[in-house]
Amino acid sequence: MALKLTRPLIFFDIETTGLSISTDRIVELCFVKVYPNGNEEAQSLRFNPQMPISAEATAVTGITNEDVKDCPTLRQVAKSLREFMMGCDFCGFN
Repeated sequence: MALKLTRPLIFFDIETTGLSISTDRIVELCFVKVYPNGNEEAQSLRFNPQMPISAEATAVTGITNEDVKDCPTLRQVAKSLREFMMGCDFCGFN
């Protein structure tokens, strides 16, 4: 199926330390950016949440505290992520 895009579209998936939107934090952001010319760019980034990942989240994602202990925090890369996503439409996965 050909998409008729006027600006890039980003499909993304977020993994977190748990299910609470008020207290849990992002540990992984995976995305595919589709450009109007059909080119695609995919990335998977992990972040140190600076809090423990719940056992339940690890059971679902397979991401452990050890896996992210040396990763940057989301705050450390937020500006570059924002710049990369500027001008895009978004679609999240369930």
